[in-house]
Amino acid sequence: MPVSATTKPGPVATNVARDVTAFRAAVNESFVPLLVTASRAQRFGGVIRAAGADDVHLTEVQATPHVVERTPQLIARDERAFFKVNLMLAGRGLLVQDGREAVLEPGSLAVYDTSRPYSLVFDDEFRTLVAMFPRHLLRLPTDLVGELTAVRVSGSEGVGAVVGPYLAQLAANLEQFTGAVGARLAHSALDLIATVFSQELGLDDAADPHRALMQRIHTHIDGNLAAELTPASIAAAHFISTRHLHGLFQEQGTTVSTWIRSRRLEQCRRDLTDPLLADRPVAAIAAGWGFADPAHFSRTFKAEYGVAPSEFRASLAT
Repeated sequence: MPVSATTKPGPVATNVARDVTAFRAAVNESFVPLLVTASRAQRFGGVIRAAGADDVHLTEVQATPHVVERTPQLIARDERAFFKVNLMLAGRGLLVQDGREAVLEPGSLAVYDTSRPYSLVFDDEFRTLVAMFPRHLLRLPTDLVGELTAVRVSGSEGVGAVVGPYLAQLAANLEQFTGAVGARLAHSALDLIATVFSQELGLDDAADPHRALMQRIHTHIDGNLAAELTPASIAAAHFISTRHLHGLFQEQGTTVSTWIRSRRLEQCRRDLTDPLLADRPVAAIAAGWGFADPAHFSRTFKAEYGVAPSEFRASLAT
C-alpha cells in the first residue's frame, strides 16, 4: 500500500511520497494529469511543497530519478491550458516538447504548455521549482510563447539572471505566497517571466519588424487602457489601416476588442488584490480601467474569472 503523508504548515502544502504510486497521486493533485514512471521504483522517494496565489501555483519538487509524461490521452481527459515555467534548483533534467529538447541545469529556466504533449526526464536526484498559471495571465501572445517551449533560458545572464534568483527566493519562502502579499509576489513573477521571454523572442529590438510592430501596439494598448481605445485610434497611432490591425490580431487567434478587454480585466483584478487599494470601491477600480458601467463590468469579470469582483476581493481577505 502506498505510504505518503500530507501536512499543511500554514499556506504551504507538503506531500512526502515514499513510492511512485503516492508520488504520482501528489503530482496529479498539484498540476494536471501526468504519467509518472521510475526504473528504480523500489528505491523511489519524493517531496512536493506547494502554495498558490491569484491563479499562480508554485510547486517545489525534490525526488529521485523518474520520468514525467503529458500524453495525448491525458490531455483529452483534461484539456486545461497552463504554462509551466521550470527553474532547476539542483540536479539536471531533460524537457522535450514540440520537437525540441532542453537540458536543464541549476539556474536555468524553461517553459512548456500543458495543452500539448511533453516529457521530463530526471536521471538523478534533483530539486526544481515549477510555476504554473493559466496562459492568459502572461501578457504575451500564446503563439509567440509557443516558440520558446523546451528552449533553455540561461539564468546567469541577461534578464534571466534577475528572474532566476527571484523565483529561487520564492521557493525558499513559499509560506509568504498567500493572500494579498502572495498575489503581489505572483504579479511580479509574471512580469519578470514576460520580460525574459520578450528578450528571448527579440521583441525588445527591431530585428523582426512584424514582431516589433505588435510589441509597440501591445505597449500602446497597455498605456492607454484607462482611455477610450478603438481599432481606429490604435491603427492611426501606428500609421496602419484598421484592416491591417485586425489582421495582426487575427494571426494571434484573437481580436482587438478581446485583447483590450482581457488586459483591462487583468489590471482590475490586480488592483482588487492590492491591499493599498482595499478602500477603493470596486466600481471606481473598474472605471479607472475603462469600464464605465459597473453592472457590465461585474458580468464581464465573472464570465472571465468565474466569480464576481466583490466576491473575488473578499476571498483574498480570508
